[in-house]
Amino acid sequence: MPRAVWLLVIGMLVNVTGNSFLWPLNTIYIHDYLGKSLTVAGFVLMANQGAGVIGNLLGGFLFDRIGAYKSILGGIGLSILALICLVFWNDWPTYVWLLMVLGFSGGIIFPSMYAMIGSVWPDGGRKAFNTLYLSQNVGVAIGPSLAGLVASINIHYIFTANLFFYAIFFFIAFFGYKNMETAPELHTNVLKEQEKITDKAPFYALLIITGGYLLTWIIYSQWSTTISTFALDLGVSLRQYSLIWTINGLLIVLGQPLIRPIIKRLEHKIKTQMLIGIFIFIISFTVVAYAGSFKMFVAAMVIVTFGEMLIWPAIPTIANQLAPRGREGFYQGIVNSTATIGRMIGPVAGGILVDLYDMRVMIFILITLMSLAIITTLVYDRPIKKAGYSLKSE
Repeated sequence: MPRAVWLLVIGMLVNVTGNSFLWPLNTIYIHDYLGKSLTVAGFVLMANQGAGVIGNLLGGFLFDRIGAYKSILGGIGLSILALICLVFWNDWPTYVWLLMVLGFSGGIIFPSMYAMIGSVWPDGGRKAFNTLYLSQNVGVAIGPSLAGLVASINIHYIFTANLFFYAIFFFIAFFGYKNMETAPELHTNVLKEQEKITDKAPFYALLIITGGYLLTWIIYSQWSTTISTFALDLGVSLRQYSLIWTINGLLIVLGQPLIRPIIKRLEHKIKTQMLIGIFIFIISFTVVAYAGSFKMFVAAMVIVTFGEMLIWPAIPTIANQLAPRGREGFYQGIVNSTATIGRMIGPVAGGILVDLYDMRVMIFILITLMSLAIITTLVYDRPIKKAGYSLKSE
């Protein structure tokens, strides 16, 4: 990999590790230390995700207008400012406002990171986005473990730890990313170069594929909400359920040699790759519907992890292929916003369906809904073909 890619990977790892000090403990902190109900905690986290949606869109816009370097430093600087405030002022309701600022500033960073890796490694294709995806998951695997140790000493130290990692990220970005800016003519655009292409056809294609992406995130988000309570009701301990997430993070990293031959075979068939991933998701959640023991939940998580390894890196790859020159950041902002909206809607939709029916019915309703992603995957490139153009990889 190019040196610039390594710097982006290391920066993403540090960023996500720092963030992982906070998000696993948000609900516990709001409920147990600030004395608020779980319902209130849920709305606070929804507000955090909502601010992230705005940040994602703005981050993509800023990448296209002022470049990745300035937009990433701006997002990091705002995050550092919010965390300095959190270290000293972490009571109610200040905590809520600062958490929203962190959601907004963190959202600015991610689209620029994904858009930049596509620019600095145009020949990397899916491999470029998969590398960034892997670094995120290593951070998710490391961060919560360290957060547990820090919180066992004093939960307020998690804010200082997050600030420490953001400070490191700032120095990596400040000294490492400045010379990564690419000229507009070098930005990746895998649409066949033709004279009269407009923004409308690729944008419509992006909306279609991200519509299916939204549906997959709505059901995937059940793992951290309704499925957790379902597992605990069946006798799975909190420690065992935490282990399931550890398995998820480790498998994403250690399972790469297993999935690499499949990816290589489907290198120029990204649509097929997406369809396989969706079918794996359906199998996984069917297993969850009939799960009655810890082992079955582990099996379901192993299955869904292979599905997400196929789907999650594919979407930013498709967005990068679709993006006209100068619009890479905006398109990655749409992708990141879609995932964030899915994480907002999913817990609420799942909770309502469980209350109205039961867990099994909820899962099958959401599986049916997610099956629509098969259609969006099959037809997303029709606006491109209808306009007389085609993607280099189907």
